[in-house]
Formats: sequence, C-alpha cells, structure tokens
Amino acid sequence: MTRLAAAPSPSVRVRAPGKINLSLRVGPVADDGYHPLVTVFQAVALVEEVTATQVAEGAGISLTVDGPQSGRVPLDASNLAWRAAELLAREVGLAPDVALHLAKGVPVAGGMAGGSADAAATLVACDALWGAGLPRAELHRLAAILGSDVPFALLGHTAVGTGRGHLLTPAMSRGEFHWAFATRDEGLSTPAVYGRYDELAATGALVPSADPAQDTALMQALRAGDPTALGPALHNDLEAAALDLRPELERTLEIARNGGALGAMVSGSGPTVAALARSRQHALAIAATWTAEGAADAVWCTTGPAAGARLL
Repeated sequence: MTRLAAAPSPSVRVRAPGKINLSLRVGPVADDGYHPLVTVFQAVALVEEVTATQVAEGAGISLTVDGPQSGRVPLDASNLAWRAAELLAREVGLAPDVALHLAKGVPVAGGMAGGSADAAATLVACDALWGAGLPRAELHRLAAILGSDVPFALLGHTAVGTGRGHLLTPAMSRGEFHWAFATRDEGLSTPAVYGRYDELAATGALVPSADPAQDTALMQALRAGDPTALGPALHNDLEAAALDLRPELERTLEIARNGGALGAMVSGSGPTVAALARSRQHALAIAATWTAEGAADAVWCTTGPAAGARLL
C-alpha cells in the first residue's frame, strides 16, 4: 500500500452529535449472538468535539479529555477515538501518530453514543489531518467496524437503522424538537439489558419483533414536524428490561409525564430518560422538576435533529 504524506495542517477540529433512538425495535437473538434491530435515530445538539494534532513521527497516539464527566472516560486503547485513529492509520498506510483531545458534551455511559460520536469525529479529523481523502462511503465502512452507532454519528440528522443499527437510510424530518434528558452517574450495562430482554421474551412477557411497519405513525409525525404526534409514537423495546434492572427510573418517567411531556421513555439501553417537550422553556421546566425531586444525577436540555460529523 502506498504511504501517504501527512498534510501540513498542524491540527484539525471536528464536531459530532449524540443521538436518541426515537424508536428501537429488537428482534429475537440470531445465531451470531446479535439482535436484528429496526431503529429510528435522531441526532441531537449535545456534541463531542475532537481535535487531532500532528505530532512527531513515532510519537504514537495520545489522548486527553475535558468536559462534564470526563473523569469517567478511558485514556488508552480501549477508547473508541483511539481505536478509530488506529484503524484509519492502518487503512491508509500511515503510522498512527496523533494527539487527540476530546471535549465532552454528551452524557457519559448514558446510551446517547458519546463514544461513538468521538470515533466518528476522529475518523473525519484524522482523514483531514493526514490528507487521506477517503470517500465518505469508506469512512462509513470503517465506522461500522468500530461500532453499530458510529455510522450514524457520521451521518447525523434523522435516519432509520437496520441490521445492528449500522445500515442507514436517511429519513425526512421537519422542524425542531425539544428534549430534556435525565442521566444517572451509575450506568447500565448494554449486554445486561439485552440479556434481561431475552429472559423476558422467554417468559412470553414480550414478543421480539423488528418490523419497520410498526413505526408508520412516528415517521408521519417526523415528516409533518409535529411533536404532539411524535410523543405517543416514541417506542423502546428495551425499556421493560431497563426498568426491571433499575426500577427507580419509573419515577423519573412519571415526573416527566406529570410535567406534561409529550412523550417520555428510557433512551436505548438506559439509564438515560428522554422527555419530548413542547418548547425550550417546557424542556427546562421538566429538567428543573427532575432536579428538585432528586430523580436525576444530571439534567440536559437540547434540540434535534443535528448535523453529523463535520469539520469546524
């Protein structure tokens, strides 16, 4: 493979969004151990910023982090941003020499794909820094290797994901939607949530199904830009399993609903609770009530949809 010359730019900064699953439908576990998914992603304006800086040859990868909950982020090769830099370097025939700095803006371990956003931003940043010039389709292929949510962080906006969630079809969405999020310091293990989901399915308490036709009302609400219609259409097959493991989340949901949320649900595998609000002021009011009632360790308000990974 031809070795590429590094670009002269000393650093590159890229922003990528967190996400919410407006709908998450989970099929029965397949022979490969994965569950087939049909999910509707929406990128939100809680973002990660990655700065990639050129370093001396042979320096390798270094990683620093700042922002909320940054102390919970690993600074070694287990970090998705680190792995993204290594993967891209192998792909283009360069040594992985780069200093990465992550500015956190997405809740950590909250099911909102902050790590995936870091990986997507790192792919775009290192591609530009090293002058690789990979087509966007190639970046998406690499993103899917890193994780199921990474391709959507590249794409952004609103999209339907199938397979493991990595096969994306952009979806039409009008207008702006206002969200409040309640997060917990103690995360929920995604494998544990899926395991409990399988246990509930085995008892007949739920029926696994990944049928996109079940989201017709949700897609119509998005196309119309109608938050009042979107709220009742929000759906998460993993919510029952997450609530079984963390029953205190029921109270967080109840507070949002009593506060007039248009819809409220556990986001993805949890433990974040998402509430769809009528306006920015309404989102702030829901978040304030969560705080006053001690129903969250942190609260966040934002809007969606948001753009995918992009150079700044």
